[in-house]
Amino acid sequence: MSMRVTFLGTSGAVPTTERNPSAILVNREGDRLLFDAAEGTQRQMMRFGTGFTVSDLFVTHLHGDHVLGIPGLVQTWDFNDRDDPLTVYTPRGTGDDIDALVHAAGNQPSFPVHITEVAPGEVAVRREEYEVRAFRTDHETNSLGYALVEDDRKGRFDRERAEELGVPVGPKFQQLHAGTPVELEDGTVVRPEQVVGDPRPGRRFVYTGDTRPSEQVVSVAEDADLLVHDATFANDRVDRARKTAHSTAEQAAEIARRAEAVRLALTHISSRYAGDVSTHLREARDAFDGEVFVPDDGELVEVPYPDE
Repeated sequence: MSMRVTFLGTSGAVPTTERNPSAILVNREGDRLLFDAAEGTQRQMMRFGTGFTVSDLFVTHLHGDHVLGIPGLVQTWDFNDRDDPLTVYTPRGTGDDIDALVHAAGNQPSFPVHITEVAPGEVAVRREEYEVRAFRTDHETNSLGYALVEDDRKGRFDRERAEELGVPVGPKFQQLHAGTPVELEDGTVVRPEQVVGDPRPGRRFVYTGDTRPSEQVVSVAEDADLLVHDATFANDRVDRARKTAHSTAEQAAEIARRAEAVRLALTHISSRYAGDVSTHLREARDAFDGEVFVPDDGELVEVPYPDE
């Protein structure tokens, strides 16, 4: 079951010729979830071939470099005769502002737009096999991060052991793997735990949006397969990071190290670093032994299962 992350915008507040401001599209087996929508997001979707099919939009906070793409995107969906509803999740107390963006310039979408305010610790979306949880971040406004967390998967079925126990190949295999005991012709009962291994963890994708280093992020990002963390500045601007409620690349890497994340993507890169992110990478790799990268706009990343 695939999980693909497309980085549509990786710049900080000011776009550059190479980077658009914040937007990330996650495609989990056909469920297409958009996290933030900066100005120009719809063009990035065209440019990188993601298509426009999005069921849910998760807003981290109301700064323009995270939301100003919403009016244009909604109007384009309207022009394309969209019928499917859109749900926008946004921090508690910001729903009216999102509604104003949806209806900017007098726009009245012909498709349903549901705006749902969420608070830290709440589950924004619960679907079969996964959920999206909101968590508190430390920015200079009402802000959230989001974690897409999959349910545990069934343990592996030991076919060889099942055959040794006399289970005939066929429907009884499926029953055992589904957790139901089976009775053999001689009256012997074979139980699932005899032939099915321990549950296997699903995947965890964590997106912080804008934030200072936060203990909450460490907790939420524990064992994350992909942590996407604010890394607006390098260490030459650590005081600026603190003042503006952002993180440095090294601070993001320290969060990833403590959370024992598998991979770390450094995003929201300040325009002052333009096309040279070598310092970000060097400082982050000094603090974190896992995989670290600064994604380019349009970069597509596969998130594998932990046991693959």
